[in-house]
Order: sequence, then structure tokens, then C-alpha cells
Amino acid sequence: MSNPWQNRPVLVTGAGGFIGSRLTEMLVQRGAQVRAFVRYTSRSELGLLRFLPPAILSDLQLIFGDLRDADAVEHAAKGADLVYHLGALISIPYSYLHPVEVVQTNILGTLNVLQACRKFDCRLIHTSSSEVYGTALQVPIDESHPLQGQSPYSASKIGADKLVESYYRSFGVRAVTIRPFNTYGPGQSARAVIPTIITQALTEQTVFLGNLDALRDFTYLDDTVDAFLKAGQAEGIDGETFNLGSGSEISIRELATLIFDLIGTKPAVEIDYERMRPALSEVQRLLADNRKARQALDWSPQVDLREGLTHTIEWIHKHLDLYHIGHYER
Repeated sequence: MSNPWQNRPVLVTGAGGFIGSRLTEMLVQRGAQVRAFVRYTSRSELGLLRFLPPAILSDLQLIFGDLRDADAVEHAAKGADLVYHLGALISIPYSYLHPVEVVQTNILGTLNVLQACRKFDCRLIHTSSSEVYGTALQVPIDESHPLQGQSPYSASKIGADKLVESYYRSFGVRAVTIRPFNTYGPGQSARAVIPTIITQALTEQTVFLGNLDALRDFTYLDDTVDAFLKAGQAEGIDGETFNLGSGSEISIRELATLIFDLIGTKPAVEIDYERMRPALSEVQRLLADNRKARQALDWSPQVDLREGLTHTIEWIHKHLDLYHIGHYER
């Protein structure tokens, strides 16, 4: 059986990020010719790509730039058969502080990717977020659930998603939208709740958190990446949106208790009101209906929460020097 990825030219935006770096690694392992688009800094920082095995890293074509620069995006996309668009500013608290930068990166950046895909006839796998749904109006949340902009970040992702939809309908851009629910795993930054709990539980007697009653649906990193890979190969799904979630929910309070049990510690838990979202911005409940992805992508989550948390705890314990313990990361 031939390998559909062998020598396939693929561009990954946001390749230095949490999901993007793992997807990049998996694509190289499958034989794709991968271009990794990484946001430029004066130190040419690679993000999480720096943890890839040297043999993988040497096979990458690194492209530094900014999604807001149309010329840089066009240069990166030229000659690509498939574009995975994961580049975005993803922090909700940061979007409260810097909404203009978030909107420019997430909406204008996506527009630039769409323009390049239109010009070069690239297929596009676009990354959305379960935050576009806001607090669940009905559960489980399927892809027809109303979109609610409850933070500048979620509004920017709604705008990006709708641009993708418009370019599919207006110009025939072959685009698919993947909508992950709370992906977690090794390498995730402490702006996300699971690393926030783990880093504090490993090092402190008290764990500071925000809303303990919020309900979330967590999906392990490798399961999310598996869906991206399957979407890149699947036929007949252009114009579609797919939820990626486990189909089960857990409160942040219960999640913390489970993590403490896995670590073998019993720290106190205190509410840090700086970590609370404004009342009308809080997303109280997210629970995915993943039936569409199961049927069309032949995808299902393979790693349960307890196993995934164990892998994540092990990775963070080995890399505690990467985290600013006691500092609230926005």
C-alpha cells in the first residue's frame, strides 16, 4: 500500500506551538515534506520544535515570519499541497489585555492564509476552538450549536472560522475546519489549566485556581493530532466542521483532585480572583458531541484522561525549569 504522505509538500502554521509541533513531528515521520512556519523573534526561537529529535528537525524547512504579513504567508504556501493552519494567539486572558493584536493575528492572519490557499490551490485544514460555542446552550455540543463571542479571543476565532466558510463558498477553497475541545498533554504551557494545576501541585503547598465549577471536555494531544492527520487524508469533507472531544466532562475541582491523586500530594486549593473571567465572559460548560468526526474521519479518542494526565505529569516533572512557578501566565 502506497504512503499518501510520502513527499507530500505540507505547510504547518503555528508549527512551534503545542499542537503544531506534535503534528509537524508526525508529518515528518510519515514522509511528508514539511515547511514549519514559526513566528519570527530576534532570537529565532523555535518554540516546542526545539524538543524534536535532531533527525526530525533536520528534515524540516523552517520559515520565520508573521501571519499578519501577507507576503510572508504567500511565500510559505507557494508549492504546498496542504496547509495546516494552527497559528494563532490563543490565550483568553491575553485577549482581554490586547484584543487588537489577537484580532489582527487570528482574523487577518487567517485571511492571509486563505488568500494564499486560493492563489496556489492548496487544501486547507483550519484550526478552530470550542471557545467559539461559549457556554453550552444544550449538551452535548454538536457543530450546529450557536456561536457566541464571550471573549475577544473567541470572537476572533468565530471571525476566522466564518472567513474560512466564506472562502469555501465564494471561491471554492478546499477547506476543512477542525474544532478541538481543550487539548492537553506534554509540552503545554501553564496558561492552560492542566499544566497550571500540575506545576503548582509538584512544587507548592497551595494551588491557586480560578473557577472550580467550570466543566470541560479534555482530549489528549496525540488524539487531537490523529484527527488532523485523518482530515488531511479524507476525501469529500471540504466545507465541513468537526468537533474533537472525548464526549465526557469533568469540573476543574474534580480535575485538580484527580491530578493530586496521580502525583500523590494533597495541597490546599484557593481561589485566585485574578484568574476568574468576567461573569458574562465565563464559559461554564463545554461537552463535545464527536459523532460527526467518528463517522466522517473514522476517528475516536484512544487515551483516557487518567492515562493522558500521567504522561503529562511525567513530562512536566522533567521540564519544570520551563515553567514560572507561582506566576499567573496569561
